[in-house]
Amino acid sequence: MIEVVHWLDLAGVAVFAASGALVASRKEMDAVGFVLVGAVTGVGGGTLRDLLLDRAVFWIARPEYLLVCFSVAALLFFAAPYIHRRYPVLLWADAAGLSLFAVTGAAVALETGVAWPVATLMGVMTATFGGVIRDVICNEIPLILRREIYATAAALGSGVYVALIAADVPAPAPGLAGFAACFVLRALAIRLRLALPAYRARPGRNYPLQ
Repeated sequence: MIEVVHWLDLAGVAVFAASGALVASRKEMDAVGFVLVGAVTGVGGGTLRDLLLDRAVFWIARPEYLLVCFSVAALLFFAAPYIHRRYPVLLWADAAGLSLFAVTGAAVALETGVAWPVATLMGVMTATFGGVIRDVICNEIPLILRREIYATAAALGSGVYVALIAADVPAPAPGLAGFAACFVLRALAIRLRLALPAYRARPGRNYPLQ
């Protein structure tokens, strides 16, 4: 199971690094910018997770994660000019990375022995924090702060995974179900422009002076 999580984590890092590189292409950065944005997007969420769980930061112990980020970013530096509609590709790459990290983040947290609500939250943080760093560096409004179903999709995916693990459902069903739940909800949000209701302030009241 640990090895499966490792390969899923590598896939999530690669997809998120690609999303970071695509944002760098939209900002017309140089090769260094591509690599930097791709790397922080790929490993940012997992780094925060490991620091909060007081465990060795994953990419320091296994530098292949950084090599994946660098390779994907360098590849997209040359390939991005041939992608005519980069924003839709960015959205779908981000959705895939979100879904993978929602599962792997929760799985890594469960391996440390934390309670299931904490594992679910770690899945959400792993899935969203890299994208937040990416958007802040690139002067974009983070997707998590827009009126979109984003963190909610990550919470659903990690929650489904944790619930199935707690029910002793054999692998790989929990991981597949968690990924599918997150990706389907995020895909519906993208295609149908779904959003959670926003706060609406009430009109001010006039109070008599005392």
